[in-house]
Amino acid sequence: MIIRKSAGEIEAMARAGRVVVETIGIVGEAIAPGVTTAELDELAEEHIRSQGGEPTFKGYRGFPASICASPNDMVVHGIPGSYRLAEGDVLSIDVGVTLDGLVADSAHTFGVGETDLEAQRLLEVCEGALLAGIGEAQPGNHVGDVSAAVQRTTEAAGFSVVRSLVGHGVGRSMHEEPQVPNFGEPGRGPKLVPGMTIAIEPMITAGSEEVFVADDGWSIHTRDGSLASHFEHTVAVTEAGPRILTEEPVGSLLP
Repeated sequence: MIIRKSAGEIEAMARAGRVVVETIGIVGEAIAPGVTTAELDELAEEHIRSQGGEPTFKGYRGFPASICASPNDMVVHGIPGSYRLAEGDVLSIDVGVTLDGLVADSAHTFGVGETDLEAQRLLEVCEGALLAGIGEAQPGNHVGDVSAAVQRTTEAAGFSVVRSLVGHGVGRSMHEEPQVPNFGEPGRGPKLVPGMTIAIEPMITAGSEEVFVADDGWSIHTRDGSLASHFEHTVAVTEAGPRILTEEPVGSLLP
């Protein structure tokens, strides 16, 4: 069942979204060669709790950390630990915050120090695919319009979308209906109506779309070892168009 949110719930999600944005910013500033992903996790949890929030991921289905930190060929769900960042790495940071009972979720992939041109292009295309998908989150459109926009943007650049991982509804809990794939056909899937809140999250690779789950039971890697990128925003469908709840200034609307 798709849960439509009241105006008050959307505002509460925007407040959670502000903490998410701040947390990603703090973590991003700390990313540098020699820093461990565990150190980034500590920074994130400290800030989230200082703002009265709870790190949504911590304990979710047994996940042991406050953020997901996924380097290089790891697409998503990386458990922070002893991995020490190196010059030229790319690192996806995924943050969820629960505040006043409502959840917001966002991800950003960072380059560590100087990255090569292909890695930079992968990140730029992934973020562009996210914005293309958000642009289709209009009332009266369908989930497939969002999915198709992500796929078109990614594949036109010669990259691949991971088909076994999807975006999702979010708000009263971490994962709600509907699923939001990163591939599909326009006009297909659930209709988008005001009050829907969805996490749109392109997960793309520089090589094959095939992935596998590592022995830790969480981290998901590209099967061919190619670089991966992950960008995500929590978006509310409104009468005026898509409202990004995890972007400053909170409440901004796409043109």
